[in-house]
Amino acid sequence: MELTFPKIIKNLLDKYGTWPSKGLGQNFLIDKNVLKKIIDSADIKSDDIILEVGPGIGTLTCELAKKAKKVIAVEKDEKMCKILKETLTDYKNVEIINADILKLNPKPYALYPYKLVANIPYYLTSPLIRKFLESSNQPTEIILMLQKEVAQRICAKPPQMSLLAVSVQFYAEPKIISYVSKNCFWPAPKVDSAIIKIIPFKKQNIPSDLFFRIVKAGFSQPRKQLAGNLSKSLKLDKKIVESWLLKNNIKPIQRAETLFVKDWEALTNFFTDTGYL
Repeated sequence: MELTFPKIIKNLLDKYGTWPSKGLGQNFLIDKNVLKKIIDSADIKSDDIILEVGPGIGTLTCELAKKAKKVIAVEKDEKMCKILKETLTDYKNVEIINADILKLNPKPYALYPYKLVANIPYYLTSPLIRKFLESSNQPTEIILMLQKEVAQRICAKPPQMSLLAVSVQFYAEPKIISYVSKNCFWPAPKVDSAIIKIIPFKKQNIPSDLFFRIVKAGFSQPRKQLAGNLSKSLKLDKKIVESWLLKNNIKPIQRAETLFVKDWEALTNFFTDTGYL
C-alpha cells in the first residue's frame, strides 16, 4: 500500500476514527525522497534488526521491512497500532508493540545487535537518546528525524556547546545527514526537520555520574563564568577551582559552552585523581 499521499493517510485515519495528535507529535512523512534518505542513512543489511520508534501508520516501516531481517515497531498510540496491522499485513518480519518506548523493558531487543530508527517529536528527543546511549546494550547506529534546531544543538561545537550536545557527544558521534522541509509532512509542523545519524563509541572508562555532575555544574548558569559556576554548584573554594581549571589548560573566565567534551573528560579525570569530589 502506498502511504505517502495525504489523501490515503486521511482515509486511513478516518476509517479508524482518529486524527494526528499534536501531543504525540504525529506528523506523517509524505515525501518519497526523504524516505529514501532515511533508508540510505541506515545502511540496512539483510541480517539487520531494526527497532523503530513511533512508526505511525507504517510509511517508513514498510521500507525498513523490505530490507531488514526484522523490524520491531514500538508505537504508543493504540489506534495507530490497529492501522499498522492493516498497512503491514504483507510484512511477516514486523513485530508491532503498543507501548511507551521510555517505559518499555529492553528485553525484545536486548539479545542481539540492532539499529534504532525514529521520527520523533521534540519532547521525546533528550530522554530517548539518553535511554539508548546509556543502555548496557546500545544500538550500533541511531538514525533520527527530529527538529532542525535540536539536531544542530546536538551536533554543535565550541563555542556553541550545550548540555544536550555534551550529553550526546560523550557517548557518540552525531552527524546531520540532511535537512528536511516542514512541507514534507502532513500535517505540516511549524518548523523544519533534520535527519541525524548517531554512532555510539565503545564504553567510556570515565565515571559517567561524576562526569555529568561536573558538566551540569558548569552549565548551571550558562552566561556566567565557569569558575564561579563550578565553585558554587560543587561547593568548592573558588581559588581551588581556578587552579584546577588552569592545570587543565582552561581559563577560569571561560563559559561552559566553549569547552570540548575532551575538556570535561580531563576535568573529570583530574577530580578522580585528586579526590576533590
